Amino acid sequence: MMKPAVIVPEDQPFTLASLSPGRPQRRLALAVALAFLGALFISAGTLSNIQLGRVDAFVPAYGTAIFVNDLITAVLLFNQFAILRSRALLAISSGYLFTALMVIPWMLTFPGLFTPGGLLGAGLQSTHWLYVLQYAGFPTFVIAYVLLKDADPPKQLWDGSVGTTILSSVAISAAVVCAVTVLVIAADAYLPRVLIDPVHFSTLWLYLASCLILWNALALLLLWIRQRSVLDLWLMVVVCAYAIEIYLVSFPGLARFSASWYAGRVFGFVSSILVLFVLLHEITTLYAQLFRAVLAQRREREARLMTGDAVSASIAHEVKQPLGAIIASANAGLNWLDRVEPDLDRVRDALRLVVTAGHRADAVIENIRAHFKMGARTRTSLDIDDVIQEALAVVRDKLQTHRVAVQANPNEQLPRIRGEQIQLQQVLVNLITNAIDSMATKNGERVLSIRSEVHHSGFVMVSVEDTGKGLEAGAVDRIFNPMFTTKTHGMGMGLSICRSIIEAHEGRLWVTADKGRGATFHFTVPVDQGSPP
Repeated sequence: MMKPAVIVPEDQPFTLASLSPGRPQRRLALAVALAFLGALFISAGTLSNIQLGRVDAFVPAYGTAIFVNDLITAVLLFNQFAILRSRALLAISSGYLFTALMVIPWMLTFPGLFTPGGLLGAGLQSTHWLYVLQYAGFPTFVIAYVLLKDADPPKQLWDGSVGTTILSSVAISAAVVCAVTVLVIAADAYLPRVLIDPVHFSTLWLYLASCLILWNALALLLLWIRQRSVLDLWLMVVVCAYAIEIYLVSFPGLARFSASWYAGRVFGFVSSILVLFVLLHEITTLYAQLFRAVLAQRREREARLMTGDAVSASIAHEVKQPLGAIIASANAGLNWLDRVEPDLDRVRDALRLVVTAGHRADAVIENIRAHFKMGARTRTSLDIDDVIQEALAVVRDKLQTHRVAVQANPNEQLPRIRGEQIQLQQVLVNLITNAIDSMATKNGERVLSIRSEVHHSGFVMVSVEDTGKGLEAGAVDRIFNPMFTTKTHGMGMGLSICRSIIEAHEGRLWVTADKGRGATFHFTVPVDQGSPP
């Protein structure tokens, strides 16, 4: 059975910028923030007085990681802006891009990394002031993001071309980074001295770092007050990590390459991957939802095709019998008319058979339509032996053609059943026709036996037994599957339809067979509880 597809409301948000954080998200963010605070206490306490040696590979590895992480995050956020056209998303995307680009001049001017004094003609103060502008710039973009989110609805969405806007943002960010780099390097001799030498900081840096921490705290406060989405939640954690990084880089050791300085850089790396990880998780989740939706759509399409095939095959399978009877009766009538002295009485009988078969074809078609509808079907109190006799009357000519002897003794002690007459007659005609076809391919005695008996309390069982070629062992398990047939020209729908009809009557249809010794099909139907015993 195909599971029903999950119905998703059309207005349900799917992106981080619009999806409200659930309890698991809040708990995870709180756990990460608490882990940051625990690491802060350890780093600022036990590691504050430890001065480690310079690791030449650390700064380029750290800078490259920050650049790659922030750049990928910016690309993913720009992609969300392209979908939602939110000015707030444009601001935070530009913020991550600005932070990523600022890493490039920071590494190029870092003393001792490429040259003793740094590239680009940098001075002693250049690298650290680039760091200050970088870590002041990101919370500025975060504040812009928060304020733009709460702007008037007409101002929240971008009306211009998305591609042009993104390219403009990239160009502006790159131009700002280049301009800032040129100004800082050119004004190096006039900048406040936050570095005494390439390793140690002056006390002025403590005041400057305090201002940066307060600026990040303001961004954190605004996010806390106006928090609505998963992106807001994780930006709070990122800003918290930024503030911790600034504190560890600045206060405990007042020097580069101390234990706390290295710990602060680790915090910087972690802060750069938080939103990235959440975005990647969102992409994976959306991909999984899309994959499930495509599979559900494909299953639904296959089910519809299967239903269409089943309906057409059912009609073809069931209408063939009354059409065959119509053709045979019409031919018989023509033969009686073609005589020198036409036998009009015989012609009338043949035409009556044509009319009867036509009505049966109409009833079969209506029955198939009702079978594939979900509405309730009309069921009445029936005598199962009457249904058996009517089914035998339908296939009488075929029984005589193949010289099949019939054993069907009525059981007057049986209670009446409740069901739909045409459907049950259709089941019996199918089972009897299959039995005739099985016996027609085998020489020897051809006997069709139909028995009806009380199966157990509340049900009557009908058994149709033949002396045909029987069934293969593998066919017994598959014979009721749609499109499976053991006949050369069979459609494989008859027994599948029969089982559906019987199960719709709250009964059961099964087969017992021995290879080469015939087969017996059994089905049960419920007793009419309202009929007299």
